[in-house]
Amino acid sequence: MLKNMSNQTRLPQMQVTFQDLGLIPYMDAWKYQETLFNSIISQKLANNNLPLTNQQSTNNHLLFCEHQHVFTLGKSGSEENLLADFLQLQSKDAEFVRTNRGGDITYHGPGQIVGYPVLNLEYFVKGIHEYVEKLEESIILTLAKYGIKGERLKGATGVWLDTGIPGKTRKICAIGVRTSRWVSMHGFAFNVNTDLSYFNLINPCGFTDKSVTSLEKELGEKADMETVKNQLRNQIAFVFNMEIRD
Repeated sequence: MLKNMSNQTRLPQMQVTFQDLGLIPYMDAWKYQETLFNSIISQKLANNNLPLTNQQSTNNHLLFCEHQHVFTLGKSGSEENLLADFLQLQSKDAEFVRTNRGGDITYHGPGQIVGYPVLNLEYFVKGIHEYVEKLEESIILTLAKYGIKGERLKGATGVWLDTGIPGKTRKICAIGVRTSRWVSMHGFAFNVNTDLSYFNLINPCGFTDKSVTSLEKELGEKADMETVKNQLRNQIAFVFNMEIRD
């Protein structure tokens, strides 16, 4: 569990470039991430051959977007958790993509904030567990702004509600990341005004005994996406000690 960050000494902030890509096909966003990801790795490798005084800081990026309807399967996931066949996917105007992130199967679609931090993690965390915890903490703090108590669930990534109530536990944010040479890509999917019926076509994140929810469902009304994005961006900046620039 992360300590109370307000009591921690804050180090100088690292600059991060923010982009909202809007509604974008999953594969287009993936290819763009790969370009940024490989650029950071190239700079890190170049630094290895330079004296410390000549080394260049790497760029860092935070991408927000929404996707057209798509089900994505992580490296450790099982295709058996996709409960629909090709024709059913076609009828729902959805596609299926195998990815190189961690985790099992999840759904992305309009009304969901998908976040892709493409970061040189050396600047932000000491380990992958801390990185995932900080992503979770950013969502938890955002939910708190709406009077909702987000929680972690032992043995599972992401952010959940009512983890102590059997039969009521539900997921509001999925997390699946990839790291190589200590650079991150992929990220989180936060259900805001998401059409939750699409989750009926999968066992979300491989679970058969837990449901999903959204900010809209918990509030009983649609949330303003731009307001939520701004709240989330601010919480990510705070938790990771970033200076986020457009």
